[in-house]
Amino acid sequence: LGNRPGRQREHRVEGSARAAPSPPPPSPLSSRGFYSKGSPQDRLAGGGGGGELGLKSHPGKLGSGAGLRLEAASGEAEPLMNQAAVVRRKQRERCPTEEMGEEEAEFSARATERQQMAPMGYYAGVTQKRFLQEIYPLRKPAVLRGIDLGPCTSKWTVDYLSQAVGDKEVKVHVCAVPQMDFIRKNFVYRTLPFDVFVKRAAEAKHPKYFISEDEKYYLRSLGEDPRRDTADLRRQFPMLADDIWIPKYFEKEQLFSTVFRIGSAGLQLWTHYDVMDNFLIQVTGKKRVVLYSPRDAPYLYLSGTKSEVLDVDQLDLKRYPLFAKAKRYECFLKAGDVLFIPALWFHNVTSEEFGVGVNVFWKHLPAQCYDTKDTYGNKDLAVASRAAQILERALKTLDELPEEYKDFYGRRMVLRIQERTYSTKYE
Repeated sequence: LGNRPGRQREHRVEGSARAAPSPPPPSPLSSRGFYSKGSPQDRLAGGGGGGELGLKSHPGKLGSGAGLRLEAASGEAEPLMNQAAVVRRKQRERCPTEEMGEEEAEFSARATERQQMAPMGYYAGVTQKRFLQEIYPLRKPAVLRGIDLGPCTSKWTVDYLSQAVGDKEVKVHVCAVPQMDFIRKNFVYRTLPFDVFVKRAAEAKHPKYFISEDEKYYLRSLGEDPRRDTADLRRQFPMLADDIWIPKYFEKEQLFSTVFRIGSAGLQLWTHYDVMDNFLIQVTGKKRVVLYSPRDAPYLYLSGTKSEVLDVDQLDLKRYPLFAKAKRYECFLKAGDVLFIPALWFHNVTSEEFGVGVNVFWKHLPAQCYDTKDTYGNKDLAVASRAAQILERALKTLDELPEEYKDFYGRRMVLRIQERTYSTKYE
């Protein structure tokens, strides 16, 4: 990428002040996963419309309402400070050796006044044995602290990175607003020398810019040919690879990719899921990560692997009424922290300050389960894709029926899918 022979460098227009196009309003009903209140999908998820198939009737499954609620017994919201105390107490109960700070807990309480808050696991001094025996089987996100990651946490300053990598060209995302939207593409791709990019990413205001003087920058490293090659820190950034020690908590042959990430302060990435387990290693800076269980997929307004809900802090219940039903997990990462994100867990990442991280993806399932053309770790499993295609054909067949019969047999299909696929093992 960037400096491959024969590749034409992208044209850059410095100093332009073009405003990013505003996103169009969502349609009330979309075949890609956005459903209006009162639709069959809304009723299926236990929302409005009085549907008979609300999943609340299935204990331990979607919509069961299990988890920590931040309401008083009367049903009214507790005062914010009391909510923050609940957040801290529950976190201490989960992991007595680590505690969320006052400001973090109050922020979490404020952001979740209308969502359930689930306790997050924090673990100190985790060995490979403990991770595999105690943490990994839970299939829940967990923050691992005290792992020796090598000299990267102290070495990877802006100056060091600039000198070590130099003018190697990198393709980066540039966005005029903090919330980056991959569905509506409210950003542009630009190519910059790495030393120029990293200095801009660390700035609050830019003397030179593409869109605006306070634009946000984001690097997600790619393989040499992104259509065929995965991101590999040792190949794309060999001068940095020896600085970071990847936790050896999986077999060597399971390793899929090592993704180098750099983001501006305030940058918020879209909510999405990946199909592989991964570690998010926070090398420098601070991040806040909000996560949602795969079981809450009906509430996230999906478009492919991404959620249409960009702002996970200010709930827009007119636009996304079901989002309030999603149970929220939240953590704050500091330099040296490692976040374990199990496959299929939705995550939304905000850079609290300029920072550098490395994502490590590994194949925890047999290799044949994955799409052979997947170089990012986010394409649905091969069998799941085939099943989705079969389902689409079945739905087209139902279109031949009168509406009353289509509704009836559609509900029967939903019940059959629930009986065959839903598990009570996971929250």
